[in-house]
Amino acid sequence: MSAAPGKRQATPPAAALGVAPALAARLAKLGLNSRFDLILHLPLRYEDETRVTPIAALVDGAFAQVEGVVESAEIQYRPRRTLLVRVGDGSGTLHLRFLNFYGSQVRALVAGKRLRVAGEARSGYFGAEMIHPRTREVAAGAPLPAALTPVYPTTAGVGQAVLRKAIVAAIAAARDDNALDDTAPAIPGHDLVPFAQAVEALHFPRPGDAVGRDPAAWRRMKFDELLAQQLSLKRAYRSRRSARAPAIAAPPADAADALEARLIAALPFGLTGAQARAFAQIGRDLAGAHPMRRLLQGDVGSGKTVVAALAACRAIDRGFQAAFMAPTEILAEQHHRKLSAWLAPLGVKIAWLAGGLKKRDKDASLAAVADGTAQLAIGTHALFQDRVRFQRLGLAIVDEQHRFGVDQRLMLSRKGAAAAEAPYLPHQLMMSATPIPRTLAMTYYADLDVSVIDELPPGRTPVATRLVAEARRDEVVLRIRAACQSGRQAYWVCPLIEESESLELKTAVETHARLSAALPDLAVALVHGRMKPAEKAKVMDDFSRGIAQVLVATTVIEVGVDVPNASLMVIEHAERFGLSQLHQLRGRVGRGTHESVCILLYQTPLSEAARARLKVIYGSSDGFAIAREDLRLRGPGEFLGRQQSGAPLLRFASLEEDLDLIEAASACADAMLAADDPRVARHLERWLGAREAYLGV
Repeated sequence: MSAAPGKRQATPPAAALGVAPALAARLAKLGLNSRFDLILHLPLRYEDETRVTPIAALVDGAFAQVEGVVESAEIQYRPRRTLLVRVGDGSGTLHLRFLNFYGSQVRALVAGKRLRVAGEARSGYFGAEMIHPRTREVAAGAPLPAALTPVYPTTAGVGQAVLRKAIVAAIAAARDDNALDDTAPAIPGHDLVPFAQAVEALHFPRPGDAVGRDPAAWRRMKFDELLAQQLSLKRAYRSRRSARAPAIAAPPADAADALEARLIAALPFGLTGAQARAFAQIGRDLAGAHPMRRLLQGDVGSGKTVVAALAACRAIDRGFQAAFMAPTEILAEQHHRKLSAWLAPLGVKIAWLAGGLKKRDKDASLAAVADGTAQLAIGTHALFQDRVRFQRLGLAIVDEQHRFGVDQRLMLSRKGAAAAEAPYLPHQLMMSATPIPRTLAMTYYADLDVSVIDELPPGRTPVATRLVAEARRDEVVLRIRAACQSGRQAYWVCPLIEESESLELKTAVETHARLSAALPDLAVALVHGRMKPAEKAKVMDDFSRGIAQVLVATTVIEVGVDVPNASLMVIEHAERFGLSQLHQLRGRVGRGTHESVCILLYQTPLSEAARARLKVIYGSSDGFAIAREDLRLRGPGEFLGRQQSGAPLLRFASLEEDLDLIEAASACADAMLAADDPRVARHLERWLGAREAYLGV
């Protein structure tokens, strides 16, 4: 297990950056806390100040630098207070407009001064002009810069000139300390330029470089970034394998009285081959003496919960407790209902822990967990609160793990009790209904073992997807009436609860009122995230039992809800949803034997991005293919959820374009760790610093 997250205390930020304390505080807002943070703060783009363009040759909308003499400067008061400066170079006159200016600027920009002016040229009422350009007084014949001018990502209070100065100083100090050497070995088949050369090329590109992004230098940075991620995650994986965990052995093959065997016998269905393979992989990990950290992934409806229940049974059978945590109360309640139906008849004692419990019920559950009476605890974030004490926690199961932050998962993993003289860490099984594309598994999940359920149970009916414009809304309502009158049920999902004039989205409350009026012969229920837990539980129970025929909901029903009789899903403003959400919501139907339909109700006009998403979801029901497209369209930061992993989000490398570098970095990390290469620590310090403490949680 890696160390608990924390911040470096050894060196004050101002000293580490070589700047004044006030500036260090502002740089920290950009995540710049060390010299190498500055060196790796690469430019967004470049501006060419290595040449001067005659005013007469300026191109509308293009960046340019001109040099000329101030002809006049005056403050105008209409239509608003503006400093207007006219600069001439013999070929023409350029008007400079400053809408916000200081008295010092007025005093500096006086007639007769020779200036170099850099900015975006545009056609104004009186001819060529620039709004708020950079200006610098120069002597006639002053030399031009030797390199393109970098433009860096910045924040309020940190100007480009200040940031450039700090970065140049950091690079110079690193040169003096010989600290720009390579921290990775040569990679066969990849002719990577030295790190120092890449730094120089990216921060100080030569004049004439087309875009200032030297491909060889950029490739070096991508590889080193990927290597840092691979080293950190693989090192965390190795660290966990040296930690202690309870060895939960499998029962004898012929043990018919084993809890897992009795569960399999009691289920009304058999395990698929993929479920059996996944459980066998989990079983091998549980039998080990180091903590399992395995991700169980599978498409919507593939049967992950059954596999998790079997893992819990194995832990319980060996005298350990199991915890099952879900991100929302509705999902946790669904798991509680399902697992209780499976396991309670087998004698398993189950505790329910959620924020909405009455004090008496919560205290009873806490006591049962603490004294070991409760063998399985099911709940939400309440499971890892300080008051929760397990007697002998052996397995922690986390559903939809990407919805929990690093610190939350860390708190749950620390719930292991004392075993003999030394504490142990419980095994962790994480579940995700969002399939993980291969490149993502190789990078952000490199510290995990992964089991994949890649087949659906028999009897699952395919869901037909229909795209319907908002103008045909009344036809959709009639479709709901027909489905419910034939004995089926329907969902209607809305993206917001309250009115939002800016987005013009229909609200769940408004939609519930309209549908109730349009379908007076049907029971239309409403559920959303702001309802009290008891109210949500009552609504979901009514829908599950068929008392309500239509359920209007927000995305609280995205995962876990299992009502086989529901065969129609309407997603309003589908163009506003992400691909993963659409796929998850569609998976709420098609769980019974009835033909099921998902209607994506969209509003025109569609943006290109929305059109692309709807095209993907309409044309595919393969969760893995949809996940790959989702990753391509949104990038890893949005795909994962920014709190889901301690692993740093990649700034430079692309999961779509750099597969060869990902594979090379993975192999290089394995080799460096196996050889106990002393460069590992320097490479991680260069790229991650204190952030490595968050990895492997």
